[in-house]
Amino acid sequence: MSDATNTRQPGKDQPGKDGPGNDAPGSDEYVIGMLSGTSRDGVDAVLVNFSHGSMNLLHAICTPYPTAIKLTLDQLLATGRPPDRGVANLLDENLGRFFARIAQNLVREAGMEMRDIHAIGSHGQTVWHAPEGDPPVTIQLGKPALIASGTQCTVVANFRSADVQAGGQGAPLAPLLHQALFRDDTEDRAILNLGGIANLTLLPANKAGAVTGFDCGPGNCLLDAWTRRHLQKDYDDHGRWASKGQVDKELLHSLLADPYFSLPSPKSTGLETFNAPWLENLLGDANRKEVDVQTTLAELTAVSVADCLCKPGQPDRLLVCGGGIHNTFLMRRLAAALPDVIVESTARCGADPDWVEGLLFAWLARERLNNRVQNTRPITGAGVPVLLGEIHEP
Repeated sequence: MSDATNTRQPGKDQPGKDGPGNDAPGSDEYVIGMLSGTSRDGVDAVLVNFSHGSMNLLHAICTPYPTAIKLTLDQLLATGRPPDRGVANLLDENLGRFFARIAQNLVREAGMEMRDIHAIGSHGQTVWHAPEGDPPVTIQLGKPALIASGTQCTVVANFRSADVQAGGQGAPLAPLLHQALFRDDTEDRAILNLGGIANLTLLPANKAGAVTGFDCGPGNCLLDAWTRRHLQKDYDDHGRWASKGQVDKELLHSLLADPYFSLPSPKSTGLETFNAPWLENLLGDANRKEVDVQTTLAELTAVSVADCLCKPGQPDRLLVCGGGIHNTFLMRRLAAALPDVIVESTARCGADPDWVEGLLFAWLARERLNNRVQNTRPITGAGVPVLLGEIHEP
């Protein structure tokens, strides 16, 4: 990613003519979806038009974090502990103002004004996620009240909290939208979001079958951390570095022995578990080639995803979205680990893989403003259906 804002102008028919449903035909309704994922490379923002029972992606941008915010986030997450309240409060405010500016930039680039926008759905930046802690907690920063005041627009945020309070994992939430966008009557499908963490949605062809989803383990987070350490780059472009090494089978076995991989779903994870200290501990004092470690980390992601898909029975098709879709080597390893499954981008179904999560939070915001309860029980394990998100008026 460059230092400048990465802007794309998607076609107005994306992510397909059929939207999530539950809507009667009506006039245009513009909603923004915003988030920053586990990779912390910047903020994704999408402008979505909900109209006549469909959702159309009009404009999207990804804005890198300013250096000061990026360094603070990296230092905070490197501790492996919940954030200090003073640091968290300061970062919360700085991120809130930054998210507000991004929303304004998005709308201006789309040739519109903030008064045209119905609402903003902001997931913020997750800095701690411990749904099984005592007490359970999930922390996303990017103060929604500041986004609302800075944009003079209704903001829906804190999407995970209600689910955690209901006994759920609070994540992943993407399966709620995936079933509307990608379910097919004729084939079993799975949706893989390859962000810092990899999460899966399982979509059986039979509409009566429950939609399930969970975090299966590391996506890009370990690959990115190892690349930053040894190449001083944010990520391994197209997986070129990883493609030059060999899989260290002994190391791969040690990595896969982590108890998280054998946990049943529902389950969720993050950098609290899969981080640089975790990797260093398993590397020990063994003399390994740096490039071989990178290759092995790519294989870890591919194999852990494949193992998750084999347990319930392999799907006919695996649709992939998220930043990992651009790692050509990782995609090849995924396909090799799933030889009987069609592995392809969500773009084949009309949804740009870079913006599916942005669509999610625009959709969730609109769902919350319409007081629609979400049945997250088969996904997160929540005890009851919940209203996801808190509403903040300017």
